[in-house]
Amino acid sequence: MAKIVVVGSYVVDLMSRTPHIPSAGETVLGGPFQMGPGGKGGNQAVAAARLNSNVTMVTKVGKDIFGNDAIQNFEQEGISTQYITRHPKEQTGTALIAVDNNSENMIVVSPGACGLITKQDVEAARSAFIESDIVLLQLETSIEAVKATIELAHELNKPVILNPAPYQEVTPDLLAKVTYITPNETEAKLLTGVEVTSESSAREAAKKLIATGVKTVIITLGKRGCFVYDGRDEGRLIDAYNVLAVDTTGAGDAFNGAFATYISSGYSLDEAIIRANAVGALAVTKVGTAIAMPYKDELESFLQDKVTSN
Repeated sequence: MAKIVVVGSYVVDLMSRTPHIPSAGETVLGGPFQMGPGGKGGNQAVAAARLNSNVTMVTKVGKDIFGNDAIQNFEQEGISTQYITRHPKEQTGTALIAVDNNSENMIVVSPGACGLITKQDVEAARSAFIESDIVLLQLETSIEAVKATIELAHELNKPVILNPAPYQEVTPDLLAKVTYITPNETEAKLLTGVEVTSESSAREAAKKLIATGVKTVIITLGKRGCFVYDGRDEGRLIDAYNVLAVDTTGAGDAFNGAFATYISSGYSLDEAIIRANAVGALAVTKVGTAIAMPYKDELESFLQDKVTSN
């Protein structure tokens, strides 16, 4: 069983369907409304836990009802809450999400307490890092927390997956200590200045990231799959699975939680990505983020059906 430490955000998702994404100044009548656990860190932790990983979550929530719900939700998923701290004044974070009829989304995140994770909070989880197989983090927290996480994992010789979302600037010295980086096209452009529109431009962006010291680059390309580059060849495109999407909000988080699970469980790089693509595909067939993450038996059934149909 993979042992994963996830350092990152927890926010409450406040999601409404809408006929279209509102323009500036426009009010749209939407619905239905749905509230549930979210945040990139929380989503990725749930994705990994539902694939039977042993997950420890490091985050911060408020001393409010949403904070109470966070602890309860993580415990129900079998995720260790030992290193979830509660800020005495700041409220638990929230995400305002609009999903249109084409399953595209627009999100405004107010990090709240999870934006105040400190170096001390990360250091307090040192024993969990020591016992872990891999460390997974995003950029939906303070840069202080990101730096502390990467530095501690590097000190302990633990592989690091950095999902650079939502984009914040990360210094080259930190990138050099990252094992796997998983940007989408937008984040790849912000990181490298290269607009990713094709396999060749994905390769160009990936080479720039490898030059910073990152060991492996996985650029997620939505329906087109992933471009993978580790500096040893010209890279390759790994196809996505074709499904009927109803809500794409948590696709990247599903991918990252699954990739952390399988790359730390002894699967090859390509096989871990193939499975992560499948988990991402399954997640978008349901409404919601954390609640849409598939379980291991769903994944195995999906993959078996694909083998049978081929």
